[in-house]
Amino acid sequence: MTQVLFWFAAANALAYLFLTARHASTLRTVTKTLSVAALAVIAGLAGLWVLCLALALCAAGDALLSRETDQTFMAGIGAFALGHLAYIAVFLSHPASDLALISAQILPLVMLIGLGVVMAILLPPRAGELKGPVLAYIPIILGMGIAALALPQSGALIWVFPAAMSFVASDLILATEKFLLRPGHPLLRATPYAVWPLYWGAQAGFVIAFV
Repeated sequence: MTQVLFWFAAANALAYLFLTARHASTLRTVTKTLSVAALAVIAGLAGLWVLCLALALCAAGDALLSRETDQTFMAGIGAFALGHLAYIAVFLSHPASDLALISAQILPLVMLIGLGVVMAILLPPRAGELKGPVLAYIPIILGMGIAALALPQSGALIWVFPAAMSFVASDLILATEKFLLRPGHPLLRATPYAVWPLYWGAQAGFVIAFV
């Protein structure tokens, strides 16, 4: 059952990749949402309820962002922020979690903090009415990445930090697309195809690591 659900999620993720640059539609929303909602079901069947919650919140964020309005974008940011907080709980509550591992990994820690500073400088002046949600979201997404450092890089858990960084990268590209690139910029033709594989790969990585 788990394998069937995983490949169902992957099939929807692949289908969405061909729709990601198109205008909002019911098909686009359904494929995007199911690609992560099916992963949430996998976590639920395994009894991993906090992981299930994190994935379900991200699936809700996917549904909202797929509608491409300022209102749904703001609601989507909220859903993803809650999802990242749930992921932080997943990482820090794991039996193998050790906060001492965070301070022992200086380079990735400094890189994440530096990225947060750069994002906090560049994004708010260009975010308009979304300045508040964007500023609130930055420490949450980076907190998720930092919390991933608390897990040992061994066994299936070796997937966690790369998946977290893939998630951060997808959000960074999405923020660049929405706030930093001017309309008509040639990179806008490519960014959707970069965001989606990074994002869904991150969610799949978390499922592989914990289920």
